[in-house]
Amino acid sequence: MNFEKQYRYTGKQALGLTKLATGPDEKYDDEKLIKSQIAKNIKQLKELQGKLYAQDRHGVLIIFQAMDAAGKDSMIAHIMSGVNPQGCVVTSFKQPTSTELAHDYLWRIHNAVPKRGMIGIFNRSYYEDVLVSRVHPEIIVNAHVGDTTAVKQVDDDFFTQRFQDMRFFEEYLQHNGFTVLKFFLHMSKAEQKQRFIRRIEIPSHNWKFSAADIRERKYWDDYQRVYDDAITHTATKTNPWYVIPADSKWYSRLCVSEIINQRLSELPLAYPSLDAADQAQLKTALDQLDREAD
Repeated sequence: MNFEKQYRYTGKQALGLTKLATGPDEKYDDEKLIKSQIAKNIKQLKELQGKLYAQDRHGVLIIFQAMDAAGKDSMIAHIMSGVNPQGCVVTSFKQPTSTELAHDYLWRIHNAVPKRGMIGIFNRSYYEDVLVSRVHPEIIVNAHVGDTTAVKQVDDDFFTQRFQDMRFFEEYLQHNGFTVLKFFLHMSKAEQKQRFIRRIEIPSHNWKFSAADIRERKYWDDYQRVYDDAITHTATKTNPWYVIPADSKWYSRLCVSEIINQRLSELPLAYPSLDAADQAQLKTALDQLDREAD
């Protein structure tokens, strides 16, 4: 199955997030087989990343957005486990610092964009500025954004402008040789409840629990609405969103790893070839090593 095609959303039609499946395709119920395929995907990604790093012409930015407990951390840890750490960097965006708030909202984001040759992963991203900030508009007011001094000013027009900013930003990156992959891990409210319960009942998972997660769960419907709107307004043919069913962590990992590999395989990646002069230097070096006494 072509997961890249199945879960790609380009914004041409209404998303209808609440109507989309959060569980795996019924054809994929063999966990052992899924794990075997993921292992193959991890090996392939290692090879692709090696070429990306050596060639040093393209960069890859992978964005993960999701509700709490959807599996972003374990997703990143597992599917990137075979990648050379020198060629991959993960950035988790927390509450902005006072220094970050003194700049435009994309300032801290651009500073974290990976170099060419690298895979950069954003565990949450600038999309928080049209998600959490939309559910809680007082965040925008408290950030002293221009002349925005009242919650009533943080309206649909305000976020429509931000959606445009984000589309332009991603187009800018694409024009400069960066591939942007955006994943939304789509989990059901019932599954989130079960994962929160496990975090509370299993001692080794207690550290994952946050009372803030429970508070935000009250806004579930609001978050579904703003995610739907954000994805709809920022998905394009060049920079689509991938809405991945996430009630099964193994199925979501399979889908994401397949999509990443397919998109990277579409890049003209290759190990650099040497010209005649460089080839001659290699031969000279080899001859010198051969003449050394053992």
